[in-house]
Amino acid sequence: MRDLMDAIGSIISRIRGSTLIDEETLRSILRDLQRALIRADVDVKLVYELTKSIEEEFKEAKELPPGLTAKDYLVYLLYRKLTDLLGGDKEPDVEVKTKPYILMLVGTEGSGKTTTAGKLANFYIKRGLKVGLIETDTIRPGAFDQLRQLAERVKAMFFGDPSLGNAVNIAKAGLSRMISSKADLIIIDTAGRHRNEEELLSEVKEIYEAVKPNEVMLVVDATNGKQVGAQAEAFSKYVPVNSIFITKLDSTAKGGGALVSAVKTGARIKFIGNGEDIEDIEVFNPRRFVARLMGMGDVESLLDKVKAMEEEEEVLEDIETGKFTLLTLMKQLEAMGKLGPLSRILQMLPMGLMPQLKELNDDQLMNAQDRMRKWLSILRSMTKEELLNPNILNASRIRRIAKGSGVTPRDVRELLRYYNEMSRMMSSLKKSQRRLGSLFRRFSINQGQ
Repeated sequence: MRDLMDAIGSIISRIRGSTLIDEETLRSILRDLQRALIRADVDVKLVYELTKSIEEEFKEAKELPPGLTAKDYLVYLLYRKLTDLLGGDKEPDVEVKTKPYILMLVGTEGSGKTTTAGKLANFYIKRGLKVGLIETDTIRPGAFDQLRQLAERVKAMFFGDPSLGNAVNIAKAGLSRMISSKADLIIIDTAGRHRNEEELLSEVKEIYEAVKPNEVMLVVDATNGKQVGAQAEAFSKYVPVNSIFITKLDSTAKGGGALVSAVKTGARIKFIGNGEDIEDIEVFNPRRFVARLMGMGDVESLLDKVKAMEEEEEVLEDIETGKFTLLTLMKQLEAMGKLGPLSRILQMLPMGLMPQLKELNDDQLMNAQDRMRKWLSILRSMTKEELLNPNILNASRIRRIAKGSGVTPRDVRELLRYYNEMSRMMSSLKKSQRRLGSLFRRFSINQGQ
C-alpha cells in the first residue's frame, strides 16, 4: 500500500500547489489518479466511474461550500469518493453481543487464517472476553501446533484432536468443549488446502451445517488484488459470507484492488492485518483509512489510542507522586504496545508533523520495536516484589529473569540502566517542579508588596 499512499499523497500535493484548477489541470490530476488506482489493481471500470463522477461533480458545483477554495473542494471530493468506494464512512460493529458467539474462519491456502485466528483471539481477550480456538485443518502439516502456540501466547483456550478423523468431528467436539468451558467467543479455523476446490468448499459447508456459526468470516490475502472478489463469490455459493478480514495489507501494491473487490461482494470488511505480529490487527474504518491514504493523518485514531493509554490512572498517579517502579515501567510499555507498530503510529500523523520522527529509517524503527518487546518479556519474568523493589535484583535473580525471558543477563542489565535513568529523570523533574513552585510563590509575594 505504500506505493498507493505515495502516489495519492503526490496528487494531493499537486492539487494544493496548483494556482488554478482549470479543466486541463483537473483532467491531468484525474489521469494521475487513474494510473495510481490501476497500478493498485483496482478494476478499470470502477476507476473510470470514480474519476468521471469526481470530474462531473466538481464542474457542476456552482457555489462552493463556505470557507472552501476550489482546491479544497477537489480534495474533499477525492476523499469522499474514495471513502464511498471502500464501503462508506461507517465503522463495522465488532462487539460480541451473543454469548457464546461462534465465529468460523474460511479462506484459501496461504491467506493467513491461522495467524488471523490468533490475532482475533488477542483482540477480543483484550476486550475482556474468554476466547476459545478450535483447529479443524487436518490437511496442512503443523496447523494444530501453530494454533496451539498462538493460543498459549495470547492465553486463549485451545482444542484440536486429529485422531477424531475429520474436520467436522473435530469442530463438533471442540464446540462442545468450549461451550462447557463457558467461552464467550469461539473461533473455528478451517483448512485452506485440498486436492481440489470442490472438496475444500464441501468441507466448509459441512462444518457450517454442523456448528451453525453466528458469523462466517472470509480471510483473504491482499496480494491477490481484485481476485479477492472471485474468492468471496466462490465461498458464498456454499456458506453465507458475513464479513471479511484482509491480511498482508502492509506488504502489497495490490491492496487497493483487494479492498475494493471485497466491498463489491456486499460483505463488510471488518478487520485488516497490517503486519505479521499478533498485535497487527485493525478495525477497518473506510473514512480513517482514506484519510491516512491521502496523507491527511489518522489523528483521530491516534488520539483514541492515546486516550486509552492515558486512562492508566495508576501509572499516572505513580509518576505524579514519584513512585516510579519497574511495575510502572511495565505498564507504560504495555500501554505503548496498544498503539501498535511505531511505523503505523507515524503513518497516522499528518505530513509535516514531527518530521524528525518521520525521517527514522525502517531499521531504526524495527530496533526500537524489538527492544520494547524484549524489555516487556524481561519485566513479565519478574516477581511482583522485584517489580516494586528493583534494589533486590542481584546477580542470581538477574540470571533467573534472563533465562525465563529468553534473553541474556546483559539485556536485563541494559533494561535496569534505562530504568535508573528514567527514575533519576522523574526525580529531577519533581525537584524542578518544586523549585518552580517556590519561585512563583516568592514572585507572587513580592508583587503583592
